[in-house]
Amino acid sequence: MKNLGDMMKQMQEVQARMQEMQARLEDLDVVGTSGAGLVSVTLNGKGAMKGISIDQSLMSDDREMLEDLIVAAHADARQKMETALAEEMKQLTGGLPLPPGLNLGF
Repeated sequence: MKNLGDMMKQMQEVQARMQEMQARLEDLDVVGTSGAGLVSVTLNGKGAMKGISIDQSLMSDDREMLEDLIVAAHADARQKMETALAEEMKQLTGGLPLPPGLNLGF
């Protein structure tokens, strides 16, 4: 029974570390850019958009280009956020690979 008790203790420690990581992700800001920095999008570590910045020079009649730049900046920020999340998970799991598709609530 000692092994079961040790396992439960380890699971509680992992759960506590996951809660800490989720709190850090809320505070994490990642910025994605496009158009050589003319458009930037800020996401938190959970993927929620916190802000957008558009250079005044883009405020013209080329609406489609501006929309494309916003989408590209968001994709850049999303990729950076996912990289940061992967690093956090690597630290949490001690470098152990998790099975693909395993959702730990993020």
